[in-house]
Amino acid sequence: MAVPLSDILGNPGLDYVMCAKVAVIKTRPETVIEDIDRLVEMAGLKDALPLDKTTILKDNISWHMPFLSANTTPWQLEGIIKALSKRGYRDVVCVENRTVVTNPAKGRRLNRYTPVLTENGIPVKSNFNPDHMRWVRYEPKAEMLVMHKVYPKGIYLPEYFFDKNIIHLPTMKCHIYTTMTGAMKNAFGGLLNNKRHYTHSVIHETLVDLLTIQKEIHSGIFALTDGTVAGDGAGPRTMMPAVKNYMLASADSVAVDAVSAKMMGFDPMSIGCIRIAHERGLGAGRPEEIEVVGEDISGVNFKFRQCENLASRAGKLFWFGPLKSLQTLMFRTPLVYAFIFASFLYHDYIWWPTTGKRRMKQIEDSGWYKLFQSYNTRI
Repeated sequence: MAVPLSDILGNPGLDYVMCAKVAVIKTRPETVIEDIDRLVEMAGLKDALPLDKTTILKDNISWHMPFLSANTTPWQLEGIIKALSKRGYRDVVCVENRTVVTNPAKGRRLNRYTPVLTENGIPVKSNFNPDHMRWVRYEPKAEMLVMHKVYPKGIYLPEYFFDKNIIHLPTMKCHIYTTMTGAMKNAFGGLLNNKRHYTHSVIHETLVDLLTIQKEIHSGIFALTDGTVAGDGAGPRTMMPAVKNYMLASADSVAVDAVSAKMMGFDPMSIGCIRIAHERGLGAGRPEEIEVVGEDISGVNFKFRQCENLASRAGKLFWFGPLKSLQTLMFRTPLVYAFIFASFLYHDYIWWPTTGKRRMKQIEDSGWYKLFQSYNTRI
C-alpha cells in the first residue's frame, strides 16, 4: 500500500513509498526459463509495467569476455523475453551501453545474446549510437544530491528512455567501488554517457540520483537479478564465479539489491547507495521492511568479500585516496586515455588469459556452464 512520505521523512520532494516485495527462487539449468516465468509472476511484473508502453531490456555487459557472473546471462535474457511475450508485451527492445573498456557488440556475441535476440525478434539499440538515441538536457524535478555538481553544464539523458518501461538485468556480484552491484548500478551505464567516470568519487550518491531520475522518466521499473553463478571478490569483472542457483525479481530496485547484498553476506544498510535511497524513500533497504516471497533465504549467507585488483588499487588512489586532488588532471584531460589503455591491457590481455579462463574452467562441470555453451549451437 502507499504510505505518505511526509509521515515518514518529511521530504516534500517525494510523494509516496510502496511496500517492498522481492521474489526469490532456487533454480536449475533444466528449468530456468520456466522458473523465471514463475518468479516474475510472484514479483508482480504486470502490476509494475504498463502493457501499452515500450519495454526496455537493459542488459549488463560489464565485460565483453564470456565470463559467467560478470554479465547478464543468456537464460536471464531469454527467460524475461518469454515471460513478457506470454503476458502480452509486444514492444520490447534490448538497450546496451558502451564503456571505455567494453565492446558491447563483442560482448553480445561472446555472451550468447545474439541467438536469443534473433530467435525472439528483439531489436538492439545502443545509447551511444546517434542513429538510435539523441541525448537531451534534463532538469530533475526532485532535488539532486551530486549530479548537478558533477555536471554543472547540465544533466543529459538518452531521450529514448523517456516514458518507457525498463527492466534491469544485473547479476549478483561484488564491486570494487560499491561493495556490491545490482539493479541500482545497472542504470549507471544506460543513463550516463562516456563521462560517467566523473562520478566515481561520489558513486553512491550518483546511483541514488539516477534512481530518483528513473522514477521521474520511466513508466515502470522492474529488475531480474541472476544469481545462478554469482561473483565473489573484485567485481565487476575479476571475480571468482560461485554457483549459487538463485534468481531474484522485484519492482523495487533498492529492495532487490538489499536482498542480494544480504544473501552475499553484507549488511545492506552499510552500503551507501542502499542506505541513502532507503532514507530518501526511493525503496526499502532494511531487510526487515522487505517481504521476501518464494524461497526461504533466512539462513542464506554466501560470505562473499569485496576485494581489490591492480586496476582498483590504482583507481582508488585518485578517486578516494591521497591523490584525489589530481582527479581533474588525470580523468578530465587526455591523460585519461592512459588509464583506459592500462585497464584494457590488464583485463583483456593479462587477467583474462592468465586467470579468467582458468576460473571459468573451475565451473565447467556445472550445469550452468554447459547451458551457456549450448547457446553456441543456436548462433
